[in-house]
Amino acid sequence: MEDLFANLASGLALALSLENLVFLVVGVCVGMLVGLFPGFGPAAGIAILIPMTLGLEPTTGIILLAGIYYGAMYGGTITSILINTPGESATVASTLDGYPMTQAGRAGPALVMQAVASFVGGAVGVVLICAFAPALSSFAASFGPSEYFLIVFLGLLLLATLMGHSLLKGIISALLGFAISTVGVDVISGAQRFTFGSPELIDGIYFVPVAIGLFGIGELLNCIYTGEHKKPAKRISVTIFSRAFWPRAGDFRISRFTFARGSLIGFIAGVLPGSGATIGSILAYSVEKRVARDPGEFGKGDIRGLVAPEAANNAASAGAMVPLISLGIPGSGATAVLLGALLMWGLQPGPMLIVDNPDFVWGLIGSMYLGNLMLVVMSVVAIPLFIKFLDVPYRLVVPVIVTLCIVGTFALHSSMIETWILLATGLLGFGMKRFGYSPAATVLAVVLGGMAENAFLQSLLIGDGSLGIFITRPISLALTAVTVAIFAAAAVVRLRALRR
Repeated sequence: MEDLFANLASGLALALSLENLVFLVVGVCVGMLVGLFPGFGPAAGIAILIPMTLGLEPTTGIILLAGIYYGAMYGGTITSILINTPGESATVASTLDGYPMTQAGRAGPALVMQAVASFVGGAVGVVLICAFAPALSSFAASFGPSEYFLIVFLGLLLLATLMGHSLLKGIISALLGFAISTVGVDVISGAQRFTFGSPELIDGIYFVPVAIGLFGIGELLNCIYTGEHKKPAKRISVTIFSRAFWPRAGDFRISRFTFARGSLIGFIAGVLPGSGATIGSILAYSVEKRVARDPGEFGKGDIRGLVAPEAANNAASAGAMVPLISLGIPGSGATAVLLGALLMWGLQPGPMLIVDNPDFVWGLIGSMYLGNLMLVVMSVVAIPLFIKFLDVPYRLVVPVIVTLCIVGTFALHSSMIETWILLATGLLGFGMKRFGYSPAATVLAVVLGGMAENAFLQSLLIGDGSLGIFITRPISLALTAVTVAIFAAAAVVRLRALRR
């Protein structure tokens, strides 16, 4: 326990350095702005801004990107509450009671309570990271190539199936990402694969243009297709100096247990790869409604129906960092992009990350404490300022973001091929969005494809070419059993649907 507090203190000290503190503020501010634009989630914001972190130290860069990550969770709820337009899927549950509160003239209390709930959820999540991440890393240190491959496969399977996609479409999305990751040089024979004679593709396809294309350009094209860019700006007036802006004591009293329940549910959902903030927030809302004595009030502006999903989605954001740091497996689309950023800086997430780079890990955790504290203050004080950005017509935002995507991608390696890849994957992302495929699974497969291929080949070498290595080791057997169970459950659900 003493080591835990010592490590946390050193992480806070590192996060409090002037450079890291400045980029933390920038990250949370940008994250809140990203969250305000409908359809734009943290994954898109992180992907677009990764090129701007290339000249930074890894700790400073990840602090900036992580600030965008959980800042977007805060910002996405503002539009959910005020104009019934979720910034992303994780804030859908917040509209159920948040918008009715606005209609009842209680927009101020709703915004303040969501800020407090988000802070509590984020703080609880970071405390639990400190408790579980080192222990999980120690356990994962015993993993061999076979266990690592199965963890990658299982995480990808969960991400593909639990984010609202069918099993078949999720698998197709993942296989597409694996196909992209095979471009380059074969690790066994040294032969070039799918490079078409281009020397720029010998090192493979970089994940950044793929991520920006699928999340950034793809989301923009989808917004244009749905007519989001034609909608007029909605003008809303909110002032913090009005007494009606602040919650009543009864609001805190009635939701005092909701904070804890939502935070724990969200953290657990975040730790499970593929589950994440969306499922966590919906599950927290459902549980809160079930345990309430007056469930009929939910959906009519009940403060508990806003606090539960808000605490959950921010706790899930922290929880998703646990498998990322400990196992090298992202828990969501946003952390998949963060994983790519870590690899770009030469850091290998997994069991040895805490051992080899303790300053980096604890600096990140310390910044999450400070970031949540900044966000709760900014969410209250700067709400009127951030709402002004809702006055900007979406048609003016689109060309700015497209320019950022193209310039940022080209600036990586001054490569026109990567720029064309960006545009091609943007069209691909739009198609995947329209037809129900999973861009997150594709990006995750691109990021992990090379490592998964190496782990699989190493497993076969250790097992003398036999696949038995995946069932003869205890941990491998357990992971294989879980994978088979997921496929079996999906098959049962499909058969029942066909019978109906």
